[in-house]
Amino acid sequence: MRGTVLAFGTFDVLHLGHVKFFQAARRLGKRLVVVVARDKNVRRVKGRMPYFSERERLQLVSSLKAVDSAVLGSQKNRYAIIARLKPDVVVLGYDQAEDESRLKEKLVELRSPARIVRLKPFEPKRHKSWKVKNFVEKC
Repeated sequence: MRGTVLAFGTFDVLHLGHVKFFQAARRLGKRLVVVVARDKNVRRVKGRMPYFSERERLQLVSSLKAVDSAVLGSQKNRYAIIARLKPDVVVLGYDQAEDESRLKEKLVELRSPARIVRLKPFEPKRHKSWKVKNFVEKC
């Protein structure tokens, strides 16, 4: 078993799909560190602000049993945390837009031996943040 596993994401409106993602990621190593996206970066990437603030999302993610620690990502260099934490595994969700070949190039540039694992979805027809948000808005 490897050491540190690093996962990235927004994690706005936590649901069972996120919990299953964290549990699967945690099984890949001894320690799971989750990087929660900054509000500014979420707005830039998704074109909107998250429902919960970065501090609220950080607190929610930190409270989960499978997560050993959670940190806020960088506002300027999203790869800086990889250089700092030197993970053995970088985990991507099935629906994350991260280009794996670009990430591999960055890992080489950072001299990181980390392997990339893209996890499979957990019931994606039901457990998607936008579906949860749409349901709540209709209530």
